[in-house]
Amino acid sequence: MADPIKPDNAPAHEFIILGKTSDGRQFRPSDWAERLCGVMSCFRPAGSGGRNAHLKYSPYVLPTMIDGVRSVVVNQALRELEPLAYHFVVSFAKDNDLQVIDACVLPDPGARGK
Repeated sequence: MADPIKPDNAPAHEFIILGKTSDGRQFRPSDWAERLCGVMSCFRPAGSGGRNAHLKYSPYVLPTMIDGVRSVVVNQALRELEPLAYHFVVSFAKDNDLQVIDACVLPDPGARGK
């Protein structure tokens, strides 16, 4: 099944919001990433809702841990789907002085033909 977010073999353009401020302090509360992703859970590709979709994170805004730091991965596709939601996430990072890292996830070369 093709990825609903990006075409086959296209790199996913994402950015990561780290749970650290620009001066290296840990951002609080400790569950900030899950809260942010919970707020954004309704933004998803067309047709991917389904039963209990409200209980799942959006594939565009996902919590993760990077080197022991709570973080959020934001897919740039959110900008096309809902510009105001994208602006909200970007503003959240800026308003809280959080570190942001640009990322480009390349497709897995071993995944061809699956």
